[in-house]
Amino acid sequence: MGKVSILIYITVAVLILFLISYSPSKPSNHRHRRLKLRSNFTFSHQVRPPHDPVPFDPIVADLELRREDRHWERQYMEHAHPELVQHESDSAPGAESQPEWEDFADAEDYLNDEERFNVTDRLVVLFPRIDADPADGFVTEHELTQWNLQQAEREVMHRTQREMDVHDKNKDGFVSFAEYEPPSWVLNADNTSFGYDMGWWKEEHFNASDADGDGLLNITEFNDFLHPADTKNPKLLQWLCKEELRERDTDKDGKVNFKEFFHGLFDMVRNYDEEGHNSSHQFDDSMEGPAKKLFAQLDKDGDGYLSDVELLPVIGKLHPSESYYAKQQADYIISQEPCSASSVNFAPVLLYRADADKDGRLTLAEMIDNPYVFYSAIFNDDEDEDDYEYHDEFR
Repeated sequence: MGKVSILIYITVAVLILFLISYSPSKPSNHRHRRLKLRSNFTFSHQVRPPHDPVPFDPIVADLELRREDRHWERQYMEHAHPELVQHESDSAPGAESQPEWEDFADAEDYLNDEERFNVTDRLVVLFPRIDADPADGFVTEHELTQWNLQQAEREVMHRTQREMDVHDKNKDGFVSFAEYEPPSWVLNADNTSFGYDMGWWKEEHFNASDADGDGLLNITEFNDFLHPADTKNPKLLQWLCKEELRERDTDKDGKVNFKEFFHGLFDMVRNYDEEGHNSSHQFDDSMEGPAKKLFAQLDKDGDGYLSDVELLPVIGKLHPSESYYAKQQADYIISQEPCSASSVNFAPVLLYRADADKDGRLTLAEMIDNPYVFYSAIFNDDEDEDDYEYHDEFR
């Protein structure tokens, strides 16, 4: 059965490429778009980087991660070994950053060389890998979501492994709390600084991430430590609820009252339910009724306050996981109307729709007819010099 499916895919792909090659030339529906790797990588005291649409193509993802690795290594050296960076700078003024950008430009030249990186050929190769559940010649929203999720998890684990290599001082494959170095902003702060009392780097967070309780974090536990929104560890989810309560508890009574819930938490839940999660809603008194209803549902003991345990049912909406963003991106690609690049989180992906017959699934032909839907996170219009901006939706 598997061999038959592969043979069908090859036959269909060859036929489509033949028809494309020998069809009468006609004006393209799309302006030429130069593929352009994203370069706006920011590394702050946040637990994770800003959430961009995940690259659809693993080759593009690898190029971006390679670029990101070089940028990260530079920042790490500046933090951990500033004397070496200074020595390098003294010996060759201004030269240290040049190779990085030359490599980056070479990567973009590669992506825009149709002989070396042909978007149509890439879609033909990737289609059967996405169309896997079941392999029926159509890509559904579920299959595209799973593909996006796999690419996102691959990127996240790459960054986790990079951090693991730094913190695992004795190279035993585990990180102890003694080995873990808090973020640089913590080291440069004092206990009166804003955010110093947050628990995202403290021992309580570490212990909650230690699922097996052996005092060490393996790669999976360390990944949860860095990205708790994606965890299935009950201890870490409970810790996440406690941190959410600590942040929202403005009167410091150890609980969240309705006012504290309404001015922040409810808006985040509403954004999640509307699949926007862009924190763009203005405070609106008309939403007080729905907010009170949800508050009452969460307030199991009816005392008029929410404890950390009572926040558990909505913690996934307050801290969306990678699967949420993967589904959102897939849904936009398949079914959403075009809109302006400034209106939503995954705006570049929304500029074109691939599902021509509106049946909620994609054929290989539809994907080939709309290639920039899938590569839009990295394209640049030749007629528009302004890059699309990616907005940080994380607090």
